Amino acid sequence: MSEPTNVVLLCRNTIVREGLRRILHGDDFTVTQSTSDVENYTPRGAHSEDTLILLDSGSEDVDTDVLATIRKKHPASRTVVLSDRFDYQEMVTALRGGAWGYIVKEISCEPLIGTLRLVAMGEKVLPSQLADELQAHPGISAPVMSDGGQDVSNLSERELEILQWLIMGCPNKVIARHMSISEATVKVHVKAVLRKLGVKNRTQAAIWAANHGLSARSVEEDFDTFTPSYVPEMTAGLPSPEMALISN
Repeated sequence: MSEPTNVVLLCRNTIVREGLRRILHGDDFTVTQSTSDVENYTPRGAHSEDTLILLDSGSEDVDTDVLATIRKKHPASRTVVLSDRFDYQEMVTALRGGAWGYIVKEISCEPLIGTLRLVAMGEKVLPSQLADELQAHPGISAPVMSDGGQDVSNLSERELEILQWLIMGCPNKVIARHMSISEATVKVHVKAVLRKLGVKNRTQAAIWAANHGLSARSVEEDFDTFTPSYVPEMTAGLPSPEMALISN
């Protein structure tokens, strides 16, 4: 049996900290510290590099200074931001600040645990509310410029299609099946997409696409093939309650 993941709770609200401690009590997680202030957090323990940090932003926007302090104090840790409500811009800010995940506290206990397990295994996770946000985006009607001067016109039709699959967090195997091409070909195209957009990984590519109005591919006709990429318990063709975007 693998060692439990060390967890640090950074929450201003005492009740929230105590609730999270009780939810996470078990074989998979060990709460090693619980504090209201990042300044009171001191990395410790022989396995501190495995630490998962839950940062509760409450009803306020995530504090980028706090994220920066966490990275400085404990660069090897993985931070997950907990928020009272879904805010797209806050989510993007959290990810750009180094967070590994963004979770809305509407989530129930079992899916929360499943989501944190994914982060502990090295996955980056985003809330299911993001799927609703992506569906609300219009389709591609004109070249869309990125901050770095890149635009979708630099992508071939096949690369653009792959980028749309990446928005949904699809692994190469699923993309290959839906596009009727080999996984090796998908890998080549994914690398080309990352290079042309000037991003480092699939998650950043998906965020770039969402920020610039690209719509995701429809997967309702065969959603069960995506279960390896998402937290368990799918309903109504959407990941519920949290979905994980593959980062490599």
